[in-house]
Amino acid sequence: MTAGLATSGVLGLATPAVAEAAPPNKASVPMSCAGRAVRTFPFATGIVVVYKRPGYVCAVTLAKRPGGRQDISVTVQARGNVPVKRGWKHAWTSPAVTVHAGHRCVRVEGRVGRGEVKSGWILC
Repeated sequence: MTAGLATSGVLGLATPAVAEAAPPNKASVPMSCAGRAVRTFPFATGIVVVYKRPGYVCAVTLAKRPGGRQDISVTVQARGNVPVKRGWKHAWTSPAVTVHAGHRCVRVEGRVGRGEVKSGWILC
């Protein structure tokens, strides 16, 4: 009986380690932004919301009609830097993208299914 309890204890300890070794799931990816909402860009299939806090800009794309899984993505680029894009198949939101912008202009692109919006340079 003691061996059975010891074995179950070992398995109980081993299970969390296996779970931590797995790649992070989408639930661990941030889907909201810190700061205040400064711009919104509506388009046919969704809306992109841009947030700002000192030195940083964050954006997230939301689907207008949540439901089935669809391709949702958001891209943020600070002037002079490479664009940062994140996306997945989800029911209503993209992962949040935060970039260090300082006082530079940024541009944002959002996509839900076949619809998309591109902001041009903003927050200059």
